[in-house]
Amino acid sequence: MTTTAETIVAGDGGNRLNKQVKGWPGWIALVAIALVALIIGATRSSGPLTDDDRLDGISQRLACPVCDGESVYESQSPAATGIRQQIKALIQQGAYSDDQIIQYIETKFDAKTQLVPKATGFDSLVWALPVFAGVCAVAGLAVAFRRWKMSPDTVPTEADQAIVDAALREQGDE
Repeated sequence: MTTTAETIVAGDGGNRLNKQVKGWPGWIALVAIALVALIIGATRSSGPLTDDDRLDGISQRLACPVCDGESVYESQSPAATGIRQQIKALIQQGAYSDDQIIQYIETKFDAKTQLVPKATGFDSLVWALPVFAGVCAVAGLAVAFRRWKMSPDTVPTEADQAIVDAALREQGDE
């Protein structure tokens, strides 16, 4: 009766186990890096903004109620101008957060569409998940190509070599 260690050493199982053990730390590191990036992206603060920065940021996030596909920031319509003036007045009062101002504008001016999701909290997943999916896809492709390249099945057999030689001879005759 052989032990597991003897079986691993004697057969190909040791090589397979070795590959499995080497593969896990890389995936764990990838997931850890992605989680840290998501946490940093969801909780980071860009520091205090000026009143003009806040006005621009808020007006870029709101759709113009009378224009098709334009933000309040881009539009030159009287409605958009009125919304920008109202936003500026609320910012100068200093009592409201950006989200509170947006809610107020949405109810008062019927600007129901937010063009840009918030970059904090749960809404930050809208920005982070596509990046995370892209990184995972590239990593998955790299692993697949590496396995494909290292696969012993890619070594040509004698029959394959004979087919290639025959094709080369046939090309040389033409």
